[in-house]
Amino acid sequence: MRRLAFLAVCLAALSAPAAAIAHPLGNFTVNRFAGVELAGDRVYVRYVLDLAEIPAYQERGRVAKPGFARSLADKLELRLDGRRSQLDVVASRSTTRPGAGGLKTLRFEAVYRARGSGSRLELRDRNYASRLGWREIVVRARDGAVLGSASVPQESVSRELRAYTGVLPDVTHATARFTLGDGEARPPTLTGEAAPEREGGRFESLIAERHLSAGVIALSLLLAAFWGAAHALTPGHGKAIVAGYLVGSRGKPRHAVALGLIVTVTHTIGVFALGIVTLALSAFIVPEQLYPWLTLVSGLLVIGVGASVLRSRIKARRRHHGHHHHHHHDHEHEHDLRGLLGVGVAAGLLPCPSALVVLLSAIALHRVGLGLALILAFSVGLAATITGIGLVAVLARRAFGRLRLDGPLVRALPAVSAAVILAVGIGITLNALPEVL
Repeated sequence: MRRLAFLAVCLAALSAPAAAIAHPLGNFTVNRFAGVELAGDRVYVRYVLDLAEIPAYQERGRVAKPGFARSLADKLELRLDGRRSQLDVVASRSTTRPGAGGLKTLRFEAVYRARGSGSRLELRDRNYASRLGWREIVVRARDGAVLGSASVPQESVSRELRAYTGVLPDVTHATARFTLGDGEARPPTLTGEAAPEREGGRFESLIAERHLSAGVIALSLLLAAFWGAAHALTPGHGKAIVAGYLVGSRGKPRHAVALGLIVTVTHTIGVFALGIVTLALSAFIVPEQLYPWLTLVSGLLVIGVGASVLRSRIKARRRHHGHHHHHHHDHEHEHDLRGLLGVGVAAGLLPCPSALVVLLSAIALHRVGLGLALILAFSVGLAATITGIGLVAVLARRAFGRLRLDGPLVRALPAVSAAVILAVGIGITLNALPEVL
């Protein structure tokens, strides 16, 4: 009965639209909210963190320590009339919710009371400055305190990180003028209420299946390959580059298969490498910050391949057959190998975040073997789509070749394809440069 139920879930997953991610802003985000409350004659700061699956996994030990709320206060710079104010911890609590792949998302709340008073405040939030996510500050008044002017709104558009809508804000600094009241007012309360639970991704959910048998594992691997193949159809992943390369270099079916193999190996190694960074080097390297650099490397690889193929096609137009034919054949073989490696690495270099979630989930659930198998199956599915696109490009070029079309446009097609590769590589590189500089 359990197998039938699991099969029904799998069939529903295959027929469903694109999967929702467990955290609405993605698996990497660290989202922050700071609410300054002017209450009576006191100044309070209500601070909230919403950690998606991967940072929640990284920070789980640190959040559990008694001094975590204090460490956050040290990077909340509140100034009253220009003087730095000490923030005393009034209360704090953390709650978790189920996330993708058996991992959890984490919500941390703390209330601080500021020492001192004044009529002008400035708040800077320096916590998790290098992490991606929602950053929001509000200032409001109650119980006799009066808010004059403020650089931020009084109400939270995200309901204090419970409902993410609209454009992602990046507010880490706020100023305000105010007048405090006379009497002491109650501090803000901790609700512990998190955002509504969302459905996890289809691929990530495979690692969290409770009842494993040989049939369930086999079906999970097939589904992982399916989601990898479907993922390759989303924007990116070098589909145009692969097709253009195989046309421009006059590739053969074996070259398309070799490209698929290189993509499989590269993507699998990339997931494992990013997993090591996430687990062992997170204090020094933020994993999501590696993606722009990987994109830049991918773009430079594509530029190199495109320039090489274009140069080769131009030389081929000028080259005479005869004495140098055998040497030319060896050179072309070496060129093909370099080009295949460059295109394959560029197509598989960016690890899918869902695959990283599966890897971390496998470690957390003590299912490392299954996690590695699922990631490999996902990479094989991704590579199968890339290989299929490459085969279509090769067969289409051969079909046109049999038509014996000798016009200048057809003869120029390999060089044009190489130029397209070069242009795509330049575009990728230019898009990545602002994020790494």
